[in-house]
Amino acid sequence: MSSAQDWLSNPLGIVQSIFDQKSTNLEWEKTVVAYFKEKLQENDATNWVPSLNDVPLHYLKPNSLVKFRCMVQDMFDPEFYMGVYETVDPNTKARVLHFGKYRDIAECGPQQEVDLNSNQSVTLERQTLYCVPVPGESAWVKETHARASQARVSPSTSYMPCRHKRSFEEDEDMDMQPHKQKEQLPAGSSVCSTAQASGESKRLERTAPSGQQRPSPLDLNFPLPGEKGPACLVKVYENWDCFKVNDILEVYGILSVDPALSVMNEERDGSFSLVDPMTCVDTTEEQRVHSPPASLVPRLHALLAHKLDHTNPLLPVSLQGGEEAKNYAASFASELPAVRAELLGFLTHVLLGDSLAAEYLILHLISTVYARRDVMPLGKFTLNLSGCPHNSNYTEHVYHIIQQLVPSSYRLCMTLHNMNSLRFIPKKDYAANRLVSGVLQLGRNTSLFVDETVLEQGQLDTTGVQNITALGNLITWQKVDYDFNYHRMEFPCNINVLITSEGRSLLPSDFQVPLQPQTVPPNTDEYLTNLQAALPPSLLNKFRVYLTLLKTMDYHISDEVTKAVEDDFVEMRKDDPQSISAEDFHRMLVVARLLSLSVGQATLSWERWLRAKQLEVLRTTRTEQQKCVNGNEP
Repeated sequence: MSSAQDWLSNPLGIVQSIFDQKSTNLEWEKTVVAYFKEKLQENDATNWVPSLNDVPLHYLKPNSLVKFRCMVQDMFDPEFYMGVYETVDPNTKARVLHFGKYRDIAECGPQQEVDLNSNQSVTLERQTLYCVPVPGESAWVKETHARASQARVSPSTSYMPCRHKRSFEEDEDMDMQPHKQKEQLPAGSSVCSTAQASGESKRLERTAPSGQQRPSPLDLNFPLPGEKGPACLVKVYENWDCFKVNDILEVYGILSVDPALSVMNEERDGSFSLVDPMTCVDTTEEQRVHSPPASLVPRLHALLAHKLDHTNPLLPVSLQGGEEAKNYAASFASELPAVRAELLGFLTHVLLGDSLAAEYLILHLISTVYARRDVMPLGKFTLNLSGCPHNSNYTEHVYHIIQQLVPSSYRLCMTLHNMNSLRFIPKKDYAANRLVSGVLQLGRNTSLFVDETVLEQGQLDTTGVQNITALGNLITWQKVDYDFNYHRMEFPCNINVLITSEGRSLLPSDFQVPLQPQTVPPNTDEYLTNLQAALPPSLLNKFRVYLTLLKTMDYHISDEVTKAVEDDFVEMRKDDPQSISAEDFHRMLVVARLLSLSVGQATLSWERWLRAKQLEVLRTTRTEQQKCVNGNEP
């Protein structure tokens, strides 16, 4: 099948070759998928595929193979397309069979017409996913992926796509815009900016040529304010039932940016009805949202798409089974205790010498919801670090450090303006038939850093109360109730919430740890900046691997230890039944589980149980002392 690079630069040629050989056999589609899967499994093959995440759109050749790391923000209705169609030459009556899969536009020769009545035609169905870059993805993740790439790309100056009913000049404004996609969200940006992240910061706009009326800006519907990057319509052909809203995906597919897709928005006539699934939409707004300009929202026809266990580029893509994952976990296992000790020391310095708070911060960072019993999420570990200094940049520095450790995060400042103006809960827009995103539409294992130290006096309006309620539900039940106007729909989530506050948080939490600084540096900003700068990159990468790897480890308790722990609980309640409740016991079990995992132990030992009890005694004692000091804390 031609040269070795054809599968990258001309995947449709490969598909055409397979189709020509097996068009009479329905198995040709499976052969195509198997071919590309085999190619991508070769050594470093995935690094040769250009990524929409770090390569500007105008550097990518249309109809080439690209990849995209993304979150499913919305799912449109399935659409019909002509999987196989036949063209006929009116003069010679010669007939040619074509495939419509992986294409937006039906291809015809200059003297050919599509035979709509051909008995060779096959109508099929595909699912369209509206995908955006992973919300809050850390700069180090983007940079690591970009450094690993071996893709060879250059501006597409020599490529002139076939344009229908539109001149180059008319499309020039579209072709010049995608370079903006290279801009990334600055490290540490959050909703605490002075601009308060108005809705306009979410938009990428086209610049209209002189003499033309400027169109209204296209909202790319990113969940977090201020984020930039390519949104993409991903067309999925197989097994789309396994994908759902908020899933994190990696997609390998054929890039489609044909300008005719934009023309069809403006010039609706019978000639497009064959190839354009949007001709039957109900409203102009729905048409605009579901079929945006391809230069702003490219189409990606998925050859392969899979959900990601994690987005840490320092680890194998899948940690669930497989020899590569097992070998990696085994090789790193011997380092776990040492890496934990280093991380504990580093976080102790970050928390101004408070080693107890550092212990709990590690447990928080490796926690994840591993199961659900009825409505109860098991494994969540919302941590409230109270006693944080007010009127300083301390919490911002702490967030920047956590941002350097985890693959995705977001700092939510609980200012009165943010609470009253931001949309936390996604809402269904029936006019446009789309899900309008909200701040709490986040991917799995995102670290949500809620900063209460910026609270000020004022009145929460209706939106503010709803946002606080939504945050509380997320923390307690690990779910967000999306607004579908006439009803609410529950979307389970798995988001690590860390709350920094002066006193006890207004929000619920699983564990409150009042901060007790042991050192007070003369200049906190300089101290934390230098601390971060002094961390060797190799050790920082080990911290990143450690925190991600432990989220995926299995854990169990033997029958023997279970009996011993239950007996111990009964013994603790013997003298004073009020001294420890079932809720206290549950918290101890959560701490014991994470303590075991933090040193690489997949089962609970008696020593770890005793250590968990000790930590909880220290924490609750400190919390009670804090209540006595402040008096007014609940």
